[in-house]
Amino acid sequence: MEFRTINPATGEEIAKYKEVTSEEVNQVILSADKAFNEWKGTKFEERASVFNRVASILEEEKHNAAEIMAVEMGKPISQGIAEVEKSAWVCRHYAEHAEEMLRPNFIKTDSSKSYVNYNPLGTIYAVMPWNYPFWQVFRFAAPNLMAGNTAILKHAPNVPECSMLIEDMFRRAGLPAAVFNNILISQRSVPSISREIISNPKITGVTLTGSSAAGASVA
Repeated sequence: MEFRTINPATGEEIAKYKEVTSEEVNQVILSADKAFNEWKGTKFEERASVFNRVASILEEEKHNAAEIMAVEMGKPISQGIAEVEKSAWVCRHYAEHAEEMLRPNFIKTDSSKSYVNYNPLGTIYAVMPWNYPFWQVFRFAAPNLMAGNTAILKHAPNVPECSMLIEDMFRRAGLPAAVFNNILISQRSVPSISREIISNPKITGVTLTGSSAAGASVA
């Protein structure tokens, strides 16, 4: 099935996209789960290196990214540039601080040793909105991937070029294949495919920014 994007300023069609099939979704989940088993064992230094490179790519290509945002969802160029710069900042922030944040928290008890340990969960399904197409993605991706999780992104259907550019940036930064996965779904297919994804036992968490109805549906 195809869906199309519309320039909100002109009403003109931008492009048509083929949405992911149920079979392709299952393959993405399997690939993300396999990638998790390897990614969770990488050192923080290796993960941080990837995110520092992503930050550099974001800064180098902020004008192009802002132009894509402007065409797909109508954001002024200056605001788009600021959003991309903020996304680069959050990548560097977690690259620098994730290891410290996730160190075991030792607690004084009657036992010989008591502590809270922070372990990666698995594959996280992310349902993201159109209004901040870069920032909303990176604010979930940076902490989750730095923690050793993998991710499947279902972005808003009116910003597919933004989501594909983000995925491409991760690839060029050296992120292993299937650690971050972007899938394209039309608005009418979101409920059925999202239910299929969330019900899969290999999906260990969901992050969503959206309407109350969408949140209730995911819950």
